[in-house]
Amino acid sequence: MDATLRHAGRKRALDVRAWPICELRRSLRIFIAAVVLADLAAIAVGLAAFPFQAHNLIAFCVLLACNAATVELTRRSGEPEGVFKDVHTIWELPVIVLLPFVYALVMPIARLALAQWRVRRAPVYRRVFSAAAIGIAYGCASLAFKAFARLALGSSQGPGHHVGAWLGAVTACFVIQWAVNQVLILTAIKAAEPQTNIRQTVFGGESLHNDVTELCVAVLATLAIAMSLLAVVVALPLVTMLQRSFRHSQLLKDARADSKTGLLNAATWERESTAEVARAIRTRTPLAIALLDIDKFKGINDTYGHMVGDQVIKEIAHSLNSLLRDYDLAGRFGGEEFALLLPQTRAVDAFRIAERVRASIAGLRIIAPGASCGEKVHVTVSIGVAALDSGSRREFADLMAAADAALYRAKDGGRDQVQMISTTRGLSAVSSIPRPGGQAAEAPSVFRRPASRAVSS
Repeated sequence: MDATLRHAGRKRALDVRAWPICELRRSLRIFIAAVVLADLAAIAVGLAAFPFQAHNLIAFCVLLACNAATVELTRRSGEPEGVFKDVHTIWELPVIVLLPFVYALVMPIARLALAQWRVRRAPVYRRVFSAAAIGIAYGCASLAFKAFARLALGSSQGPGHHVGAWLGAVTACFVIQWAVNQVLILTAIKAAEPQTNIRQTVFGGESLHNDVTELCVAVLATLAIAMSLLAVVVALPLVTMLQRSFRHSQLLKDARADSKTGLLNAATWERESTAEVARAIRTRTPLAIALLDIDKFKGINDTYGHMVGDQVIKEIAHSLNSLLRDYDLAGRFGGEEFALLLPQTRAVDAFRIAERVRASIAGLRIIAPGASCGEKVHVTVSIGVAALDSGSRREFADLMAAADAALYRAKDGGRDQVQMISTTRGLSAVSSIPRPGGQAAEAPSVFRRPASRAVSS
């Protein structure tokens, strides 16, 4: 049995069409290949003009050992999925500035190969692309610094008597590698996941603060190592502490988020929404809450399996992130239920946003694995909306109760629709008209007085 499984594994590994990179769109595969080939060409050029010197090799090995220690600390705390902040540049900036060009290209390859072996088995093409993108960024920064050194600092690449100018050149070098790396990596991420919020990923307050902190420590470490390689003994504990602080920020972020979708978890969403409702009451501004439930989700799990069910939940979360505004709050409220808070939103606008969300989810293209190239999974949601009109004194619990009543009314009305209750004006709205047999047909939304005052309260 083991021999059969090993043979099947080898056969699958040799089948190029089964490689994860083949699942990417063609333009992204071409971009990845171009970046990797450019990095390999740069390495070949660097090796052709490589000036071997024993002290450079010793310095590289020492910095590589420090980088390996940082990878080992990552192994203990775990490497999260996606883009995350670490401190490797602190050990790699001295390589860019103080050592020949080719060392800067080789360092990220060694580091990411070690991470693949010791930390987490990520898809190989991602590691290869990341190493190539970082290598190109480091190569550009190395060439820029060496050009500046020849013009302003003479033949020496150390600070000498021009510490101020040297620090400025090192800082510019860091900025160049950061910019080139961000462009290459985020281009690939945006092509793979168009809904990614680039502004938040790159220019979010926490991200910028971490980048500036890393810049300051990396420049100081480079200055110290330029004076004496023994400075790594002092720098290593400081870098370890900085890495722990970055991990602490990541832990705080993870504590607020749902692990499967990246949306706010139920406790965080409820806490922040309660504060938003109190603020809306105090400032007499409109606000709305929407509860979203996947229709017949148990049937999806039973028919296609829980892996497809998880994919459905993740795709809905991606849709919410792409459709909602930056200041809206989206959270996963239960197994197949999501909650939305829409600040500064009148009843009619909240209804339109919810209807846009419903229509977008109904149009999702989710393919379940199957014998005939997979089967499309049809997913619909029911949404209940409760609007807090400006000047209302309703509390968070009242809004949740009204949104929950509207959601159940949408379920009873045939699913795949939006129902809304205004907590002050006694108005309700429905986005579709039920067909015979429980199916909902598309129709213009209508506002009406609820049949029962108990439902609208």
